[in-house]
Amino acid sequence: MNTASHTKPNAAPHVRDATEADLPAIQAIYAYHVLTGVASFEETPPSVDDLRARRESVLGHGLPYMVAEIDGVVAGYCYATPYRPRAAYRHTIEDSIYVDDAFRGRGIGRVLLKALIERCESGPWRQMIAVIADGGSGGSMSLHGSLGFELTGTLKAVGFKHGRWLDTTLMQRTLGKGADAPPQDFGGKE
Repeated sequence: MNTASHTKPNAAPHVRDATEADLPAIQAIYAYHVLTGVASFEETPPSVDDLRARRESVLGHGLPYMVAEIDGVVAGYCYATPYRPRAAYRHTIEDSIYVDDAFRGRGIGRVLLKALIERCESGPWRQMIAVIADGGSGGSMSLHGSLGFELTGTLKAVGFKHGRWLDTTLMQRTLGKGADAPPQDFGGKE
């Protein structure tokens, strides 16, 4: 079903924190990307229960997990996760953004990424990493570049999906003071 047909063509997206009730819509959006695209290197779509556990992990790290809604329909979602598990990486996070295919080309990804950056800048994080597959063929590189991300490198042929090898491109954006000052953790510790 094309969910976009039920909305006004120029309705503005409203970004808010994702709730438990959003998980079926989030699962449907993600399943589409897993099965048809390369934005995710997963090959089997996770269940709603799997995504519930992932959302709880994101929130448990104090990170945002948000949806963009248009006229009550979830048009896309985003979240940030720790970039790597080792302690020294704790001030670096990775963004993830997925848009319902029915809402492509309406600026939902930009609205979500901008909101995610703003939320993350209010926390202790200093760097945001984007890991973009297949040279950003879906516009992800230009989206990230337009919001201050810089190209930092490409990892060649690190994934194999849909019968072909895939590169990942790394982009990075400073959050807040970046490396110009020592970090400050949530508890006020330096």
